[in-house]
Amino acid sequence: MKPRKWLPKRWYVHILLWISILVIGFPLIYAMIVATQSNAETLRFEMLPGSNLKENLEVVMVDRNIGRFMINSTILAIFVTVGKTILSLLAGLAFVYFRFPGKWVIFGFVLMTLLMPTEMLIIALFRLISNTLEWGDTFWAISVPFLASATGSFLFRQHFANLPAELSEAAQIDGANPLQFLFRILIPLSWNAIGALAVIQFVYMWNQYLWPLLVIKDERFQVVQVGLNSLINSAGSQTYGPIMMGAVVATIPPLIFFILLQRQFMSGFAISRDK
Repeated sequence: MKPRKWLPKRWYVHILLWISILVIGFPLIYAMIVATQSNAETLRFEMLPGSNLKENLEVVMVDRNIGRFMINSTILAIFVTVGKTILSLLAGLAFVYFRFPGKWVIFGFVLMTLLMPTEMLIIALFRLISNTLEWGDTFWAISVPFLASATGSFLFRQHFANLPAELSEAAQIDGANPLQFLFRILIPLSWNAIGALAVIQFVYMWNQYLWPLLVIKDERFQVVQVGLNSLINSAGSQTYGPIMMGAVVATIPPLIFFILLQRQFMSGFAISRDK
């Protein structure tokens, strides 16, 4: 009878993985610990939960009303994510299944925008939103500029291009119009790509700071990242507990969204593996 092996094969790989998890997860664990501490406990570098959990949570949710900012960011992120997904699906459909003059030139311009971050266009965009459209201090100012997505258009263009051409031919024979082909055939085959894009865009919008800070002056309509900035001097001086409490609380909605779409998100990166 062979002796039982208590150590798994390649045990050193498991040890390295556990070390990696601890290293990556330590900042979050430490932030959660500091979120419960007073300033004195934090400055003593105590590694156990402190005595200020209730006080810090009250500063974040009551005094600074971060909950309202989180609601604003959630509405904004969902609106932009849905809008981006719809427009990206339509763009992918046009680039793959339609023929029109200058299609590749337009697609090239779409790809060029991937090299141009929002910060490069922020002055021109600010003038357009504030002076031309007069959308300053409105929901449209922080949402409409982000509805178009070169990343989403490219993702769905590549995904649709990998699908069998026979699908389009069969749909045409059956008399389906382009929108029927999109909703009845392409979208059911694209949930993984849709889930991956939705998670990326939700987190991207949740982390918006610079643009909302510029165009929104009314605190009632401000987003969570700008709201967290108000915690830096929540008691007239640097207070680490409320800052970390706000950071931990602000991670909850994106975390829930990721958990709900985790399967589609992970599968979305392998959508072309079996094509």
